[in-house]
Amino acid sequence: MSNANSLHSGHCQLEKFDTTALINARRYIYFKSEPDIQMNTYFLATVAICAYTVSTVKIIRLHHQSTGRIPQAVRWAFSAIALHIISLTTTVLENDGFNFSLFSMASLVSLIVALLLTSAMLSKPVENLGIFVFPIAALMLILDICFPEKQRSLNTHSWQLSLHVLSSIIAFSLLNIAALQAVLLVVQNQQLRSHPPKRYIQSMPSLETMESLLFQMIGAGLIFLSTALISGFMFVDDIFAQHQAHKTFLSILAWLIFSGLLIGRKRYGWRGQTAIKWTLVGFVFLLLAYFGSKLVKELILHR
Repeated sequence: MSNANSLHSGHCQLEKFDTTALINARRYIYFKSEPDIQMNTYFLATVAICAYTVSTVKIIRLHHQSTGRIPQAVRWAFSAIALHIISLTTTVLENDGFNFSLFSMASLVSLIVALLLTSAMLSKPVENLGIFVFPIAALMLILDICFPEKQRSLNTHSWQLSLHVLSSIIAFSLLNIAALQAVLLVVQNQQLRSHPPKRYIQSMPSLETMESLLFQMIGAGLIFLSTALISGFMFVDDIFAQHQAHKTFLSILAWLIFSGLLIGRKRYGWRGQTAIKWTLVGFVFLLLAYFGSKLVKELILHR
């Protein structure tokens, strides 16, 4: 009987030892590998930043020399985007989820903007926007890795909420490109009035083509913004709660502006300064809806 008790006691101690050893081993592996993961993230982000820079330089040289090749800029841009994606994915795996903090969201949005723009460069003359988009993507990536913030995850996970978040991010990204296109139209319009206009302005498409691209981007962005609002009304319970009401109101206001702009374009032929002004006004409302509260809470109030 005593032998059986001692055998049982020894077996329990062995199980306890094995469990403790396993826990310690897992902790060792985690803490040992965490610096390596961070180093890999920093390395990937740094190479992505360099690739964004090279792509921007290629586009600038294209306009100054008039002999550059767009495929080179596109290849560098896709390389930067791929590295940016891997860097963000590594961070997500490290933190067991995406961090919805200000700089992480800004980095994700800039990544999607860069991806959409680079994909459009394959068939549309929008490479000029890369001069703005790629440096911004590099800057957002720098801020994300240099100023890490505390983890801000979603409280619940479902396909409905994922649909709402994803459509919101894509809508903001497309309308961000539209706003940059509007700024470029302002510069082009002013330069064409000077005699003679600068070389990079001469290499750009006509004003009619640029305006057509602007409204195509607004139309695509409006589809995703509509999806985001509809899914929000259907699946987000507290969409009109105190901490969400201003986002909902500003997003609806932006939707009304962009919808009115497309209707005005179709029925009344709105273009030029009218299109540019309302595109920028609508995007400002959307920018405040998406990042205004995050900016105040995280950088000013430190909540």
